[in-house]
Amino acid sequence: MAQHPTGHSHDAHGDSHESHGSLKSYVIGFVLSLVLTIIPLVAVLNDIVEGTAARVVLLVTAVLQFVVQLFFFMHLREEKKPRWNLMALILGLVIVLTIVIGSIWIMTYNAVA
Repeated sequence: MAQHPTGHSHDAHGDSHESHGSLKSYVIGFVLSLVLTIIPLVAVLNDIVEGTAARVVLLVTAVLQFVVQLFFFMHLREEKKPRWNLMALILGLVIVLTIVIGSIWIMTYNAVA
């Protein structure tokens, strides 16, 4: 059996398929990204939400935007071992959040009065 250096994987029938998402997947991800960008923008600029509610809207849409990016553009679910990629991502997020929250805590409670 000949090796094909094209980088495409072949199934049992010899048909090649890309390891990336389809046009439909990219369009859905793009539209969801636009919606998740427009929601907080409109809500804050039109004074629909203020204060804590504005922060919650921004945080929730940011997290949803992150999830959309992972699944539609970074193809997290399409990897051979998505569980390990997800676990590594979660570990990285825990480390980053620990550093950020710890830094904020130190700056807040150790400020010179």
